[in-house]
Amino acid sequence: MKRDLFMTLRVAIVGYGKMGRIRHEAMERHGGFEVVVACDTSQDPDANVAMVTDPLAVYDFNPDIIVCSVPNMMIPDVVCTALERGKHVFSEKPPGRSSGDVRRMIVAERAAKDRVLKFGFNHRVHDAIEEAKKLIDAGTMGELYFMRGVYGKAGGPGYAQNWRNDPAQSGGGILIDQGIHMLDLFQMFAGRFEDVQSYVQRNFWTDVPVEDNAFALMKNADGIVASVHSSATQWQHTFRLELYLRNGFVSVDGILSASGSYGTEVLTVALNRLDTSGNPIPNPESQELRFTEDKSWDKEITEFYDAVVKHEPLRCGTSQQALDVMELVERIYSADPEWHRILQDQTTLSDQAV
Repeated sequence: MKRDLFMTLRVAIVGYGKMGRIRHEAMERHGGFEVVVACDTSQDPDANVAMVTDPLAVYDFNPDIIVCSVPNMMIPDVVCTALERGKHVFSEKPPGRSSGDVRRMIVAERAAKDRVLKFGFNHRVHDAIEEAKKLIDAGTMGELYFMRGVYGKAGGPGYAQNWRNDPAQSGGGILIDQGIHMLDLFQMFAGRFEDVQSYVQRNFWTDVPVEDNAFALMKNADGIVASVHSSATQWQHTFRLELYLRNGFVSVDGILSASGSYGTEVLTVALNRLDTSGNPIPNPESQELRFTEDKSWDKEITEFYDAVVKHEPLRCGTSQQALDVMELVERIYSADPEWHRILQDQTTLSDQAV
C-alpha cells in the first residue's frame, strides 16, 4: 500500500537475481521508492524495469539509491563507486569476502559523509528475534549466561558449482554464507567475541575448496559463552537459537525465509520456578508464540528509507556491525590450525596463478 511520504527515492538495483527482486518488491510495498533501472548480466525481457548490463550505466538514470545484490567479490567495488558518486547504498551480506573489504567500504562511507550505507542482515528484524531481544533487554530474566545456535541446510543441486563455493568469489563456504547471520545475532545479544576455538571441516563435498561445516565456541569479555554450528550437511533444514539466562531461557526455532524450508518461527519463553530452598526446578513451564509472516524485508527497507530521508540512525546493518561480524568469521576460520593452513595454501596458489 502506498504511504503518504514526502519524498520518493530513485533506485538502481545492481544485481537483479533473487535478492535484487526481493528488494524491489519490498520497495514497491513501502511506496517511497521508484526503481528506475536494474543491472544484470542476464536480461529478463519480462522485467518491469529498464535493464542494462554495465553497472556504471545505471548512473545515467540519475538514481538516489544503489541497491547492491551482487556476488561477494563484487560488493566492495559497487559500494565504493556508489558512495564516491554521492549515492546512498543498501548492500546484501556478506559484506564482501573479508574484513579488509569492509574496511575499504568504511573509508568510502566516511569520505561520503552524509551518505547512508546499510547492509542487509535481516535476521535481526525477524519478529521472533525482536521479541526475544525485548524480553532480554527488559531485565526480568536476569543476566545472559550462554547461547547456542544451529543454522544448517542441505547443500542442494549444483552445490559444488555454485559461485558461493569458490573462495576467490565468496571468501569462504557455509560459515560466511549462512552462519554469518547467527554470528551477527550473537553479537547483537552479547557484543563482540574475541576468544574463539573452532573446528572447520569438509565432510561431504570433499572436492569443494570451502567448508561444509563449521563448529565454534567463543567467549566475550563478560564471560558469556556462545557455540555455533553452521552446516551444509544439515539434511533437515534447521534454525535454532537458544539463550539461557539466570531466570530462564528464550529460544527461537525456525526462521521464515524466501524458500520456506526452515518452517514457522516459534519463540519459546520459560521462567524458572524455585523450590523451597531457592533452587530452580527442572523443566519449567514454557509459553510459545508463533509467527507466520516474514516482515523482515519490509522492516529493513523502512529503516533504510528513514535513515536517508529523515536522517534517523541505523540500528541494524551498520558498517561497524558488518566489520565486527566479518572479523569474527575470520577468527573462526583461523582458530582451526588445520583449516588455517589450508586457507594459506589456497592463497599461495591463487597468488601464483595471478
